[in-house]
Amino acid sequence: MKIQLSQERVLHWAVTAVAVAMVLYHMWVILAGPSEAIIFRGTHLMFALGLCFLIYGSKVGLIRPIPTLLDYVWLAAGIASVLYLFINYEYIITRIYYIDDLTWADLIFGTILIVVVTEATRRCVDVALPITGLIFLLYGLFIARLEPERLIDQLYMTTEGIFGQALAVSASFVIIFVVFGSFMEKTGVGQLFMDFAMALTGHTAGGPGKVAVVSSSLFGTISGSAVANVMVDGPISIPLMKRSGFKPHFAAGVEATASTGGQIMPPIMGAAAFVMAEFLAVPYGQIVIWAVIPAILYYVACFAAVHFEAKRQGIHGVPRSELPRLRIVMAERGHLFLPILILLVVMYSGYSAPLAALAGTLSCFPVAALRKSTRVNVRWQNVVDAMVEGAKNSLAVALACASAGIMIGVVTLSGLGIVFTQWVVGLSQDYLFIALVMTMLAAIVLGTGLPTTPSYILLTALLIPAIMKLGVIEPAAHMFAFYFAVLSAITPPVALAVFAAAGLAKADMWDSGWAAMKIGAAGFIVPFMFVYQPALLMIGTWPEIIQAFITSSIGIALFAGGLHGYFVTRASMWQRGLLVAAGGCLVFPGAWNDLAGVVLAGIVVAVQLIERRKEIASPKPEPVKPGS
Repeated sequence: MKIQLSQERVLHWAVTAVAVAMVLYHMWVILAGPSEAIIFRGTHLMFALGLCFLIYGSKVGLIRPIPTLLDYVWLAAGIASVLYLFINYEYIITRIYYIDDLTWADLIFGTILIVVVTEATRRCVDVALPITGLIFLLYGLFIARLEPERLIDQLYMTTEGIFGQALAVSASFVIIFVVFGSFMEKTGVGQLFMDFAMALTGHTAGGPGKVAVVSSSLFGTISGSAVANVMVDGPISIPLMKRSGFKPHFAAGVEATASTGGQIMPPIMGAAAFVMAEFLAVPYGQIVIWAVIPAILYYVACFAAVHFEAKRQGIHGVPRSELPRLRIVMAERGHLFLPILILLVVMYSGYSAPLAALAGTLSCFPVAALRKSTRVNVRWQNVVDAMVEGAKNSLAVALACASAGIMIGVVTLSGLGIVFTQWVVGLSQDYLFIALVMTMLAAIVLGTGLPTTPSYILLTALLIPAIMKLGVIEPAAHMFAFYFAVLSAITPPVALAVFAAAGLAKADMWDSGWAAMKIGAAGFIVPFMFVYQPALLMIGTWPEIIQAFITSSIGIALFAGGLHGYFVTRASMWQRGLLVAAGGCLVFPGAWNDLAGVVLAGIVVAVQLIERRKEIASPKPEPVKPGS
């Protein structure tokens, strides 16, 4: 028993040392500048592989207390295949790709790395992603008839495969933003967000549900992970919602939908947003600007859904006496918002996004030390724990990006992207709406098995060129794919955020999944809105942007009211139909559409106001006395 405990302690220190070294290395690179592409990305991958095989057992997602001999063999094989490139770096950069034949060593180590990355992804992420990668490899070898030597050359010896742009984004952007989120958590910002949301909305109709929406949107800005968001907010918000009267499956749906939106919520979005910045060759700050209004519209949809469902069921808020006071919350913990403010100021002062994230990260604990209420969190152990958690949380993204590099390498070498574009354009018969629906369905299907980042990367290679060919501007095309890659997290049958929330709520997964889709249904039309109306991406004049935002917000509220059967008062079936139709008219551009939406909404509101006055004027029956 003592030997076992000793081994566990040694492993703990080893994992801590590797994780801290990983974080410090990436911080140093931000300040000193990255080395050559393969060296930098390869080092990032070595750290990820090392931690993966030390932490995760052979079963998917299982954290094993002590690695087996086989785990160390996997680890050594992965490290050796990357070190081979470092040792032979001169040979790697001077050879002519696709022309010079590979040596036996190149072929062996290249094959080993492909297998090791696939196994590490299976352990750390999910089994669906490596299976998808294997399908692409089989397609390349047996359908596209690619030579195995050329395929290994592409995937291993160049920066167009495993060491491609996706892994570069993970190494340059994602890890430091994930570490920033871990530092924020360790200083107590999670409690700040929850108390802040409770003070703002807890007293209103369905208050606990609105608390989940607000707190999840705030926490999502530093998390970028739907499941992580659910697991932080859910244990507090879901029991509150159930106690207030919401059904368990609806409470799970609210938390899953609100948490999923964190990936599209600026200033810190999901990892795929950083990939998008690289693909479009624009600063990350530009992606944030494009994402602001769509993210607000998504949360308007969630907030309206909770409000109308609460009003329909007569669910009230939490008494003010039981809620934290906003003034006290801001006085005691409000300073913890400063690191986010510092990040934004540095980023919009012209510095790079990684440097801005580093500035925010380094400010977290000094800011926490400003007040006695948060000074308790300022401990060296917390700093180390934040680094370890940040490194661990970045593993899934790093390995997913490496696996996505395998798929993109096959797509590039085989020309599959061109074939797909021609197929989509031909099948849609040049109708943009049909092509958009096909892209949406593809994103949802891919998202059932893949994390957001590889799902978005595949859409970029296969479908985005098709909708751009039909006239969609580039930012709108990429945001469309990104948005639906994110929303796949709440779309059955495989909806990871719903799984997590349903478990916390002790609710049926399918009921929770359909509730999440109903809550987020208005959000599902947002991507179509900014494709047809780029002003929602802040592309256009200010009058156009403001008008588009106002009409779209009203339209989404009407849409949510129709789905949940309440607006001014309870809605009958015909009123619900008109509300949905009015919302649909207002969210799409055009003066006639807006006029039709206003007329339809006006009819429903007028009828409901009359009905409400009758309800108020009608005498209430006297309560029946006991025993009478």
